[in-house]
Amino acid sequence: RPRAPGTETVREGAASPALPPPIISEKEHPGLGVIPMSYSSRVRDILDRAGAAEGDTLLVRSEGRDSTGVLMPHHEFSHPDVVVLKLKSGYNVGVMVTHTSELTVVNKTEAREKHPKAAANGKGKKKVAVLGTGGTIASYVDYRTGAVHPALSAGDLVATVPEIADVCDVRAEVLFSIFSENMNVEHWRRIAEAAADRINGGAEGCIIPHGTDTMGYTSAALSFMLDNLTRPVVLVGAQRSSDRPSSDAYTNLLSAARFIVDTDAAEVVVLMHETSSDTTAAVHRGTKVRKMHTSRRDAFQSVNASPIARVDFEGGIEFLGPYRQRSEGKVVARTEMERNVALLHFYPGMSLSTFERVLNDSRGVVFAGTGLGHVSSDMVKAIAKAVNDGTTVVMTSQCLNGTVNLNVYDNGRDLVTAGVIPGGDMLPETAYIKLMWVLGQTDDKNEVRKMMITNLRGELSERRDIA
Repeated sequence: RPRAPGTETVREGAASPALPPPIISEKEHPGLGVIPMSYSSRVRDILDRAGAAEGDTLLVRSEGRDSTGVLMPHHEFSHPDVVVLKLKSGYNVGVMVTHTSELTVVNKTEAREKHPKAAANGKGKKKVAVLGTGGTIASYVDYRTGAVHPALSAGDLVATVPEIADVCDVRAEVLFSIFSENMNVEHWRRIAEAAADRINGGAEGCIIPHGTDTMGYTSAALSFMLDNLTRPVVLVGAQRSSDRPSSDAYTNLLSAARFIVDTDAAEVVVLMHETSSDTTAAVHRGTKVRKMHTSRRDAFQSVNASPIARVDFEGGIEFLGPYRQRSEGKVVARTEMERNVALLHFYPGMSLSTFERVLNDSRGVVFAGTGLGHVSSDMVKAIAKAVNDGTTVVMTSQCLNGTVNLNVYDNGRDLVTAGVIPGGDMLPETAYIKLMWVLGQTDDKNEVRKMMITNLRGELSERRDIA
């Protein structure tokens, strides 16, 4: 039977009628310039002869398997003989195009002019500031091509959750768009200053979309930087991008808005999926939370503490423990931090010479020691000398759960004599952030010690639940 237009099948090596020359670049073929140079000449030719462009739905029959999906952009790091298809499930698959492969254009995409996304409009409701920083959650899908793009405007940031307008009046902006591993002190300062400004300007709270890898560091930094916090600051992320059917971006963002509008909490918190199912989100204190899994949606857990609250995706909210409540007054962003602080993970055989260099070159050092907070005995003298020379040393535990106790074994007592500050049950990364912040506030050694052992933002537990 004759095929419908746009459904021609091209087999590699088959003869074809007179066709335009292979696509070389967008400039030479502006209409079909979607086929980039990174394809091999053979694959570029078969795509060209089929009239395939990004966004078209293709059937690729290769090595006895059929794959149907939207043709995705091809990047320089992709294999030159592989076409990438976005399947109906939302997942991408790479298909190797061989000499026996067949390619059929099942459906041609319609060219669409890109219009700016309209921000959700919840006028008349409580104002919530959304301060974008990047990460998986700050991405949206171009459904013409199936590609995932970073949200570079306020409209892009919230348009994928239109129901948020039923909850609040969103005032969204993108502070910057970076991978979370590129976060540093300057980024933390910008977020803290922006959050304080928006809350002092009348916002009921702030949502901070953030990459998950270092979200615990940022939540700790904001916890210490934001003094007299009168409204909640909710960091929210996504383990899976919005192009995947299992994405957690939508529910996490909407739940963050509900938590701000429907509660009287006033803390820096991290809100993420509580389980792998789409049922509830857990609200973790910003100084007690850690990412505990690389990819699960319930990767975030509170350590040495219970979550503050649970948000049901149907709208209910249940508080699970004490929390700071809202108050009046001005939020102050105290953003001074000492950059010359190191976080060291002790391990057997750790080089003493390397260890001494870090101690001598740093104004502060946080150790993640073994067990109750130990390092090898040959390092205690070096620690004592460094402390005597002005370096602040804090001891935490690699065990994460439980608390440091330097009064049980001789090694611990020697560390106390050397002047090491016990970090209690603080997470190593929280102690690292806290020491940076404390050293940014004062040069007085006694005051530094006092602040480090004082519970300032819920980072030190006054009591722990034993299972």
